[in-house]
Amino acid sequence: MRDNTSDYRELFLSDVPMMDMRAPVEYAKGAFPNTVSLPLMTDIERQRVGTCYKQHGQQAAIELGHQLVSGQIKAARVEAWAAFAKAHPQGYLYCFRGGLRSQIVQQWLKEAGIDYPRVIGGYKAMRTFLIEALDRAMAECDFVIVGGMTGTGKTEVVAALANSIDLEGHANHRGSSFGKRATGQPAQIDFENQLAIDLLKRRARGQQQFVLEDESRLIGTCSLPLPLHQGMQRYPLVWLEDSFDGRVQRILKDYVIDLAGEFLAVHGEEQGFARFAERLLQSLDNILKRLGGERHARLRERMQQALDEQLRSGAVELHCGWIEALLSEYYDPMYVYQRDSKAARIEFAGEAEAVIAYLAERQLQR
Repeated sequence: MRDNTSDYRELFLSDVPMMDMRAPVEYAKGAFPNTVSLPLMTDIERQRVGTCYKQHGQQAAIELGHQLVSGQIKAARVEAWAAFAKAHPQGYLYCFRGGLRSQIVQQWLKEAGIDYPRVIGGYKAMRTFLIEALDRAMAECDFVIVGGMTGTGKTEVVAALANSIDLEGHANHRGSSFGKRATGQPAQIDFENQLAIDLLKRRARGQQQFVLEDESRLIGTCSLPLPLHQGMQRYPLVWLEDSFDGRVQRILKDYVIDLAGEFLAVHGEEQGFARFAERLLQSLDNILKRLGGERHARLRERMQQALDEQLRSGAVELHCGWIEALLSEYYDPMYVYQRDSKAARIEFAGEAEAVIAYLAERQLQR
């Protein structure tokens, strides 16, 4: 049998498959990539055992647990664990603290003829390791931010660089009021875990300088870790520029053409467009207070007309009307103010090609 492990770094660097013995509700709150939820107990079973523990102590709780997970229920769960172990002979199992639940599963697998190792310290120890890895990266690495007006293509510039961290990709959100995608966002803990593992892997390859897109504290429902958010208020800034027409066309592609395609792919032809239209209108409604009633009503009417035409003929050109108005009347004044407030941190400004070249050269110099 391979030994139990506490080499959390290697587990994450090598994408080692692991099975999680915690209850489904625990797994849903936060988990790691390359893991599968194969719980020892269901949520209801865990709740009953927890209540028994509080009222009658550990031994009574253990006995109840064995009663609840016995017979055919136990056999089916052991079979699922055994199938995972056979499919992933290099893997591990874990529970919350690497204690009773994972030890029970390990013992039951052994009785079924399978020696399978567990992670010492379990989920809690691995989670602590990733939080500390993220904190170390914030303290030890060099970061530069790509900023710019809405629609300049910051995400594309970040994607073109080998040393970038895709915060919006990890959050599955485009970062603006209109940034919600057709598929959901990860849980907050999942977002943080993915970000920490990304940084861990890149640092293991020798990267110490990273490019980030300028973001607010929240990317949709995902909140940036506090040390990262605080750092982004002082990191040097590269400002991306593009023409007004170029920005309008990019927003049209990202938030109309591509987003509609996402909804159609996820929900099908019948429901996809209706859900896309509802999402676009809701995104505008979300900034009603900031727009003001008159402006919101005017833009919403234009948006609805554009959606009606898109549904009727497939044409998307009418969307340019509300996009142009939203940029010139709302986003641009806000970003001009932000640029002025960050002017002292801007070390380079230019269009996409020049910014990519500058950042690539900057990496070589450090």
